[in-house]
Amino acid sequence: VELVESGGGLVQPGGSLSLSCGASGSFLDIRSMGWYRQAPGKERELVAQISRDETTNYADSVKGRFTISRDNTENTVLLQMNNLKLEDTAEYYCNIEVFGAGMFWGQGTQVTVSS
Repeated sequence: VELVESGGGLVQPGGSLSLSCGASGSFLDIRSMGWYRQAPGKERELVAQISRDETTNYADSVKGRFTISRDNTENTVLLQMNNLKLEDTAEYYCNIEVFGAGMFWGQGTQVTVSS
């Protein structure tokens, strides 16, 4: 299973970015898809997660600002990030859980919020 992420970059506070992650390889089905982030000196934390039936879960710090969505036919997950704050600066990692195969991670994409 390979995950390819795109969409990170530099944005000013209050701006928006969209992250995309596509999964490829041989697998039966994806149970959940999500995004985690890790800032320097901090532990990796869950940002948002979406299950097969599209039930979503968000970190309190991003509720109302971030939206996660998935396309089950294309095996992609998107994270729309609005009203970005300085504290959103981190390396963002795509994560999927595959039925019968476990969890997989993307290589990470940097999001920097700075004025």
